[in-house]
Amino acid sequence: MLRNLVYIGAIALAVALAGCTKKEELGTASNPIKLHFVPSVDAKVIESNSQVFKAFLEKNTPYKYEISIPQSYVAVVESFGTKRADIAAINTFGYVLAHEKYGAQALLTVLRHGASTYQSQFLARTDSAINSVADLAGKKIAFVDPASTSGYLLPLKTLKDKNIEPKETVFASKHDNVVSMIYQGQVDAGATFYSPPADGKIEDARRLVLTQYPDVEAKVKIVELSEPIPNDPIIFRKEMTEEMKQKIVQAFLDFVATPEGKTAFKEIYGVTELKKATDTDYDAVRKMLTSLGKSATELMQK
Repeated sequence: MLRNLVYIGAIALAVALAGCTKKEELGTASNPIKLHFVPSVDAKVIESNSQVFKAFLEKNTPYKYEISIPQSYVAVVESFGTKRADIAAINTFGYVLAHEKYGAQALLTVLRHGASTYQSQFLARTDSAINSVADLAGKKIAFVDPASTSGYLLPLKTLKDKNIEPKETVFASKHDNVVSMIYQGQVDAGATFYSPPADGKIEDARRLVLTQYPDVEAKVKIVELSEPIPNDPIIFRKEMTEEMKQKIVQAFLDFVATPEGKTAFKEIYGVTELKKATDTDYDAVRKMLTSLGKSATELMQK
């Protein structure tokens, strides 16, 4: 009898422990939907605006959310592999990599002043002799990040297409850092994202340092623009249910249509609208990678 009681007690304990360790359904307070923003601007700017977004999402969907700002594009991509990310606002190359490795899905594309494509730009000091891409031969150039489409891959393609060899290249981690390095004369030139002016004000990467360098537009010039590619997507982990994805997609669209939503996304990414997207929208990026002779995964292994 004692042996049976011990046996029954052991089973009951095992069942109780199993119940304690069972993971709660995604979207609950104990297992919130993990939303990542890539560090395109100062983390404090993203954090303050993302909290407004989090409050809207939790009010307008039946889910709880946790927002993170990882240190790099690659960290966001790898979070999809370990299921530490469910949704992310990411750059175009980061999406191609996340889709290639983990099947992440692009369901939204950002719009900037109505445009669904964007370009990269080469910048240099206005008092330099650099007036074209050809003048970059033998110069020190700052790029953003190996996984940055506008801050590395597009300008890299431009240099390769024109057989231009820099003397030295460095990675500055963020677009504003590239602009600052050019302004301070630490490098001869650099590559960042480009957006056309709006309402008479610059919208390209130079706007990110206007507070620090009010005369940046006079001191740092655009040398040349790249070909256009699709804007950054909002991507989802493939294992999420379709119902959950669609509810969140609609909440994103509803948020950016509000005054506070427009302000928040403008502060974070210079985004004014969103539209629904599919994976095929990003085939142009894959063609660009093919022209560089590498897949997204192979480029990251360099």
